[in-house]
Amino acid sequence: MSRLAVVAGHTLIGTPFAANARRVEVETPFGQVSVLDGGSFVYLPRHGLDAYAAPHAIDHAAQMSALRDAGCDRVLAIGSAGSLRADLRVGEFVAPADFISLAVRATIHDDAKGHRVPGFDLEWRDVLLGAFAAAGLPVRDGGVYWQAEGPRFETPAEVRMIARDADLVGMTIASESVIAAEVGLRYAAVCSIDNLANGVARAPLSITEYEAGRAANRERAQHALAQVV
Repeated sequence: MSRLAVVAGHTLIGTPFAANARRVEVETPFGQVSVLDGGSFVYLPRHGLDAYAAPHAIDHAAQMSALRDAGCDRVLAIGSAGSLRADLRVGEFVAPADFISLAVRATIHDDAKGHRVPGFDLEWRDVLLGAFAAAGLPVRDGGVYWQAEGPRFETPAEVRMIARDADLVGMTIASESVIAAEVGLRYAAVCSIDNLANGVARAPLSITEYEAGRAANRERAQHALAQVV
């Protein structure tokens, strides 16, 4: 029986969402991956269960392969993002419909087999939007996600440039989506807006501001997953 994979940041480790899940080590051709098996779902903390892996150091090939090998066929990804628009506020959830990832290499292939048309699984995305709506959880439908390499944030000049074509910016979702599709997983994402991107607000972005937004959204994400998964 196929299972749901939930991929999220390390802030959900130790929360009620995965309290009864057991740790499992999954061997893949790309290395070993630690996941939390909740029976009907598998939870993968993308930054790791032990040592923290920065966004640019995440082994997406190993992680997505581990989810497939654990019996999952679809992925609900929860991602932290910065808003590129003043009307997209901290605390909102957004289900992006497309992404831009021009400078980040993401593939399990080194040959012609890697040619494919990228993108989120739109049918699976519609299912997730319906599930969130049925649970009374507002999610903004649409928008373009820009993937930056990280781990640093963007400069105000970079934000002005990318805001012409995107609505939110993060460091992981596009790469996960591409490699998930390569290993045969259906993938869609819901992003939590944890901060206004550097230069969008009048005051410069601070790490303190980002951490506060992420902490506040942690409870919202827990509640959402408890209702939907």
